[in-house]
Amino acid sequence: MNEPDATAGRHPATGRALARFEELRPRLVGVAYGLLGSVAEAEDVVQDAWLRLQRSDIDAIEDLTGWLVTTTSRLALDVLRSARVRREAYVGPWLPEPVETAPDPADSVSLADSLSWAMLVVLETLTPAERAAFVLHDVFGLTFEEVGAALGRSPAACRKLASRAREHVERRQPRFDVDPAEHRHVVEAFSRAVVSGDIDGLTALLDPEAVLTSDGGGVVRAARNPIRGADRVARFLAGVTARYEQFEHRLTSVNGGPALLTVIGGEVGGITLLGIADGRIVAVDMVRNPDKLTGIHEVHRPR
Repeated sequence: MNEPDATAGRHPATGRALARFEELRPRLVGVAYGLLGSVAEAEDVVQDAWLRLQRSDIDAIEDLTGWLVTTTSRLALDVLRSARVRREAYVGPWLPEPVETAPDPADSVSLADSLSWAMLVVLETLTPAERAAFVLHDVFGLTFEEVGAALGRSPAACRKLASRAREHVERRQPRFDVDPAEHRHVVEAFSRAVVSGDIDGLTALLDPEAVLTSDGGGVVRAARNPIRGADRVARFLAGVTARYEQFEHRLTSVNGGPALLTVIGGEVGGITLLGIADGRIVAVDMVRNPDKLTGIHEVHRPR
């Protein structure tokens, strides 16, 4: 995203507005990311909000923070509505864009820990209005009056939207709740089995009804449809490893949870995230589209 030009315009309040904008930028990007599931789109939305602020009568804005959050939310909601149409033509399954929360959390999207991968996937099943009400109120703590201002609806209507969204999220998310230490243990065991091509080991880790979703966006090789069943998922994963002479996993943290950075021939090849329930892997999400790996800080480097 282009940086705001501190010299743009000659309004006496522009300097103060820029300082406040820069202070709020991580939160604004976080709000937009929660609504869109895309860092690139979120940054574009925040830049658009800044440009709109420059064209406004800054002195007449009593609550600059509220104005920026509301404007960012409205812009993100507009993008989300149009994005849902574009995603219908997306090649293969569409997954959110992962954000690495290590090694330097200060550089990651604000509140990425709160926007867990499992939550982002569930949010994709909500309507735009439900998603906005839930993210703004439940994740970022806005009042329903503030949510209503962003959505152009009454506080009561926003309360109902958030309630419906919350019920939906709670029905879907609890099955993925797992102790962090157990999650890391399963992820490491999964990595060893994948790298070694151990089909039996993978099958033992996978739930019988496990589902693998691979997002290549038509840019790189990936499964065009979800793969279902432990045996089919295990064989697919072993087949992927067998195609490459140099294939490795590096443990990292994505959206506040453990994930695997795939390195193929010294190049970043994707991110794999696991949904775990009762000690078994129920979901394998592989993000391979290079356009969605911009939030990953670690790059290939000699060891």
